Amino acid sequence: MNKIAIITGASRLQGIGAAICRALAGQQMDIFFTYWSPYDQEMEWGIKEEEPSLLQKEILQFGVRCEKMELNLAVKYSHQVLLDEVESKLGPADVLVNNAAYSTSSSFKTLDEEELLLHYLVNVKATSLVSCEFAKRFSKGQGGRIINLTSGQSLAPMPGELAYATTKGAIEALTTTLSAEVAEKGITVNAVNPGPTDTGWMSADLKRQLTQKFPRGRVGVPQDVANLVSFLASEQSEWITGQVIHSEGGFMRG
Repeated sequence: MNKIAIITGASRLQGIGAAICRALAGQQMDIFFTYWSPYDQEMEWGIKEEEPSLLQKEILQFGVRCEKMELNLAVKYSHQVLLDEVESKLGPADVLVNNAAYSTSSSFKTLDEEELLLHYLVNVKATSLVSCEFAKRFSKGQGGRIINLTSGQSLAPMPGELAYATTKGAIEALTTTLSAEVAEKGITVNAVNPGPTDTGWMSADLKRQLTQKFPRGRVGVPQDVANLVSFLASEQSEWITGQVIHSEGGFMRG
């Protein structure tokens, strides 16, 4: 029987979440992904209405099961709704990838209570509660995987992204402590920082600037992230837990 993987925030075909869905399906895992179109529609990169359905069709071509759900993770009890839906459609999950994130520009001059709360609800609350709900329901004794996405907030300042840096930075602390709590259940917990990754949001000028900071002469792409997540989701990663892995292709800050 295939393992079952949950990937949150996999709405855009160019996105990291979609790449992770494809990679895990390639490992013959059944896939359940969430998306929230209103958020993507507000962002400059946008989203086409059919993208989630097209992604589901892609995943089904791997010969695995695939279900999707439009879900606002900021809403109360969404973590329970998600796990209930996964178990109803596919069965108990083995892998959870917390990829969904909320990100807008903010600084000490502009940050207000509402904006900080919006970041907190998705980046901290949802990631924490979905992870805890997954762990509480996991009963297989081994092979459980929680993989969080972070953005290297501990490595350097992120001016202009105060709310995002603050809330995503909390994920590193969550990863370390939760890994110790759920180890006895056979679950590993790790986080991946992929560094600057081109998912369609980079302007040509920004991409040129960033490329100069990578020794390989290119920026990160979603498949780079998916490759590492695939390993962390596999049996070969059993001895790795509580780690924040900075998989940035040698990105040079400053």
